[in-house]
Order: sequence, then C-alpha cells, then structure tokens
Amino acid sequence: MKPTWLFHQPYQPYAYALTDTRARLVVAVERGAATTVNVHFGDRYVEALPERVSMEKSGNSHKLDYFTADVEVPTHRLKYAFEVVRELRDRSKESIWYGENAISLNPKSAGVFQLAYLANRDVYTTPEWAKKAVCYQIFPERFANGNPSLTPANSVDWESAPTPFAMFGGDLQGITDHLDYLFEEGVTLLYLTPIFKAGSNHKYDTEDYLEIDPQFGSKEDLHRLVENAHQRGIRIVLDAVFNHSGFQFGPFQDVIKRGQASPYWNWFFINGDKVDTEHVNYETFATRLRYMPKLNVANPEVEAYLLKVARYWIEEFDIDGWRLDVANEIDHVFWKRFRNTVKAAKADALIVGEVWHNSLPWLLGDEYDSVMNYVFCEAVHAFFVRRELSGREFAERITELLFMYPVQATNAMFNLLGSHDTERVLTLAGGDVNRVLQAMTFQFFYPGIPMVYYGDEVGMEGGADPDCRRGMVWETGRQNQTLREAMKVLASLKRSEPGLAAGSLHVVRADKQHLEMVREANGASRIHAAFNTGHTAWKLPELGEILFESFKGACANGRLKAGAAVIWKE
Repeated sequence: MKPTWLFHQPYQPYAYALTDTRARLVVAVERGAATTVNVHFGDRYVEALPERVSMEKSGNSHKLDYFTADVEVPTHRLKYAFEVVRELRDRSKESIWYGENAISLNPKSAGVFQLAYLANRDVYTTPEWAKKAVCYQIFPERFANGNPSLTPANSVDWESAPTPFAMFGGDLQGITDHLDYLFEEGVTLLYLTPIFKAGSNHKYDTEDYLEIDPQFGSKEDLHRLVENAHQRGIRIVLDAVFNHSGFQFGPFQDVIKRGQASPYWNWFFINGDKVDTEHVNYETFATRLRYMPKLNVANPEVEAYLLKVARYWIEEFDIDGWRLDVANEIDHVFWKRFRNTVKAAKADALIVGEVWHNSLPWLLGDEYDSVMNYVFCEAVHAFFVRRELSGREFAERITELLFMYPVQATNAMFNLLGSHDTERVLTLAGGDVNRVLQAMTFQFFYPGIPMVYYGDEVGMEGGADPDCRRGMVWETGRQNQTLREAMKVLASLKRSEPGLAAGSLHVVRADKQHLEMVREANGASRIHAAFNTGHTAWKLPELGEILFESFKGACANGRLKAGAAVIWKE
C-alpha cells in the first residue's frame, strides 16, 4: 500500500461542536489522493460505527484537499473513523482507514477518534449579530471635531501632515455628529481606538481606565454617542489596553515615588529595588518604551482592577464589546476570566483580540470571539493590491485560512484591508482605485466582519504610522465617490443576503489572473463573485442576477473586464 498523507486531530479546528448534538469534522488528505472520503461514526459506548456520511470536498491548498462533514450526535458522545477511497492504477478502488491508532487497510487496526462529550457550556458561540455586521474603525482624534471648546491649545490645522505628537482635535461629539453618514454607508458596528484619559493623540498610554480623556469629551458625551448609535442599529466596541498602562498611570507614578514601599510595586515587572526611568529597568510595550510599562495581569489586584474596567463600561454605558490591544502578550488564564466577566455583563458582547498571526490558541471558544484578521489582510494585499500571487495561489492561501479556525470564529473575524497601524490600502495600491475595489469586494464577500478603516471608503491615502492617521476628509469634492458608493452597495448585500452572512465558501475556478468563488447557506440562493486581475476580458459562465459591479459596465456580454469584480446570484 502506497502511503497517503492524512491529518486529523480530535479537537479544533478539525473536530468541534457546532451545538451540543452536532459536530463538525475535518480531515486533510494529500491533494488528489482521494476520490471519496466517508466518515463512519456512532456513540462511543457502542462497539460498531453504525452511521456513515460522505464528506464534502470543501477546498484545497497547495498540498492538501480538505474534506468536511457535520454529523448528528444525539447522545452527545462520539467516536469516528475516516474511510479514504482512492483509485489505483488499474482503476479499481481501495479503502484506507484512518483512526487514532493508524492508517490501515484494516478498519479495526486503524482504531477510532473520539469527541468524548459535547457539553453545552463548551460550545463555541459568538454573537449572532456579528454574521451580518459591517465594522468601521475610527481613530477619534482624527475623525471629526464636534466641540471646538475641547480642542487642545497646541492643536494643528486639520489638513496638516500627521506627526507622532500632533493634536488635531477630533472628539466624541464629532463621531455623534456623523452617525447619519455612517448609517448611510451601511455601518452597523463602530470600533473606536482608545478614548480613556491619556497624554498622547493615540491614547494607548492610559492614565485612567475609568475616565474619558477630556480632549474627547465627557461621560455624558459617550452616553449620547452610544444611545444615538443604538437608535440607528449601530453597535460600539471600545479598545482595551490591558497589556500596559501609560507612564502617568497613578499606580506607576506611585511606584516611581515610593519604590518597593508602594502597594502597586507588583503591578509591574521591575528589575531592581527601584524604578529607573532613564535606563528603563522595567518591562514595557514593545522594546523599552519607557512611557508604556507592562502590567502584571497575573497579580490578583491588577486582574480584579482590569475586570472591573471591563464590566464598568458595559454596565454603565451599554457598549457592545471590546477590542483587546496586544492581546497575545497577556496570559490565557486572564483572558478566560475576562470572557466570563464580559459575557456575564452582556451575553452578546463581542470580544476581538489584536493578534497578527495564526490565532488558534485564543479562538477555541473560551477567550476571544475573533481577532483582527491580519493574515487575511496580507493575503488580500498580495493578490489584489501588489499582484504578487496568482489567483490559484491566493485561492489556496484563503482556503488554508478557512480551515485555520473553527467556523464560529471565521464568521466573526475582523477582516480588514488596513488599520491605524498600517499603510492606507489605496497608497499600497499606488492609487489604483480598481485594485482597491477588487479587494473591497472580496472583503465583503468573504465570511466574517468586513472592517473599514475610517476614510478608506472615500479614498484617503497615507503611508506608515503616523501618516495613515490623517484628518478625515469631509469635503465631498475631495472624496472618491466610486469607493463610497461601492461600500454602500456591498454593505447592503452583507446585511440582506443570507449566503453572505453565514454561508460556506468554495473556489469554483482559479488560474493565474482569474478567480471565481461561491457562497451558499441552507435554503439560500448561491452567491458568486468573480475577479479578473489580468489585462484582457474574461469569459464567465451564464450569470444570474448581478448584485454588484466594481465599476459601471464591468461585466458586459458575459465578459468580466480587466481589473474588475462582479457579484451575482443564481
């Protein structure tokens, strides 16, 4: 028997509960090695495997085919084995069995995998509303000035080039004043970078976690913003900076003054018997940034304080969740307690971690709901923006991403094209609006929450931080109306088409410069998207109802023009 490469593990993302009586199973098979894969299963206390389901070939990467099946588990207990059917040279077929013990021609030798018990409290749940959400990220200091009396005396003109320390004067009232604009764009979720008291323009150096920065307004201003947003069906997520505090944070200042006599000494990681701010003998955010001392969240007092903060803004202001800064540098024990605290305060609150790499350890159902999907961002840039990948390579990379996490996490991910930490997407595209339109089309088509960085929808440009944090362009004549209108249409589709809310995604065709994908959900119409990154028109199959074209006439006479994207419904 020539070996066939197979991989499965009896836990996420290859085996996990969808409900307490339904499980998803995934097996990866050497590409092209199997004609069919069946999963045989039954109750773990029954000797045989009485049930059989043919698994669906759900996608492929460079070396692997992924097969999936959702199986019913009425007793909550499950054991299972895979039957991989392959074709031999003489065109006969043989079955290879794969279980926990071996890969074998003998099913008994292969053994079985087990999901011991599908406990209801272990089921990974994310907010149902997230499936149709459209997120808009706001850097409050640069979005809009709604109350000039709050503007710092040393502020610069709104059109000035950003610097690390410049103040422009954006505030909470400015956001409230533009809620109708956001509603018209189809936004249903706002993510605000930090609004708590801090000395910088970015506010990631928190001085007081229980106070609004006076530059942004008052607690009443936040109440008004949340209330007015909710009236328009817009939720609000705030930014939690729990990895580190600011230099002026009261406990850190007390440690500087009193040394080891301070009751807050163990709130931080200090090497020596006193704080040396010149040589930075304490742990910080990143590399020895003296103004951002790292917090010791394993200290019970620090943990209790931060969990109090998490509850406070939900209970007192009705916010709808948290985005977690530098989330991968805080221990898992804390995040598990954080999730319990937040979900107890508001069951459908959203928890989004900032992790720039494979985030599976935090996406098992007991910590975050999702993360800022920078893995997605890089793949989209590589294909649509930089044109470094072929359509086939991009399809393979995206398929790998689809199977990187449990589906619950995938459907709640912040799928972004840029943020306050990256270059603007239009700048990366060299000013090519069509490339951005293709990327945006895919962003809204792919499972998860499309997250638009403020101003990207009107064609703002900017290099790396701080240039990506320019003042929002409000003059209509300076806005790119093509991008703005595209976002409106795509956001409407995200909300209205069931297949774009929680449907599966499959690659239909992919070659060097072309890509076609389809999404479908049970009982819903199949939704297709096609992309042409080449230089000549591409003949498409018979189209149904066209829902979106990246530019007028992009798909004429069944041919998709160069640099265009189209979405249609069967």
